Amino acid sequence: MPHLAEGIDRFQREVFPAKAGLFARLATVHRPRTLFIGCSDARVVPELITQTDPGELFVIRTAGNLVPAHTPGGDAVSAGVEYAVAVLGVRDVIVCGHSACGAMTALAEGHDLGSAPAVAGWLRHADASLARTAATGREGDVAALVRENVAAQLANLATHPSVARALAEGDVRLHGWVFDIAAGSVEELDTVARPAVVAA
Repeated sequence: MPHLAEGIDRFQREVFPAKAGLFARLATVHRPRTLFIGCSDARVVPELITQTDPGELFVIRTAGNLVPAHTPGGDAVSAGVEYAVAVLGVRDVIVCGHSACGAMTALAEGHDLGSAPAVAGWLRHADASLARTAATGREGDVAALVRENVAAQLANLATHPSVARALAEGDVRLHGWVFDIAAGSVEELDTVARPAVVAA
């Protein structure tokens, strides 16, 4: 914990003064243009990867960057998606997977999650991802599962009424990314066919 306190002190002394105007504006205005849905993995930091300032991204982080398909009733992910799309009016939604994802590795390699029943239950939201990977003949391939999972979560996202409406009206665009931790690169996926490198 001392390093966190030191970080706060450094933020207040060095970072905040240089961005005081930005924070003054953000105190009264919240208009992010992009919803970034990423993994909870501590190695994947959306603002660092995209080099964005506070206020630019609305971020939802879940284990495995999973987005449950819409169902009646509310949950934190659905509420966040609805708020970003219907209330804040984001124009772009990114689902970002990443290399060496623990959730995808556990699924691809069939790890025993008996001691983590909540995790096992949550990862059921990746069942379609596993099916997609098996259909391509790459069952057990973590990298393939990471990519198929991004595509499956984009499909789940489109089942949310706020997203479906925004898509139908041309008010939002969906994007699938994969971040390679070791290379520091980002691929934008063609969720129908192939990936294309967009950043390195």
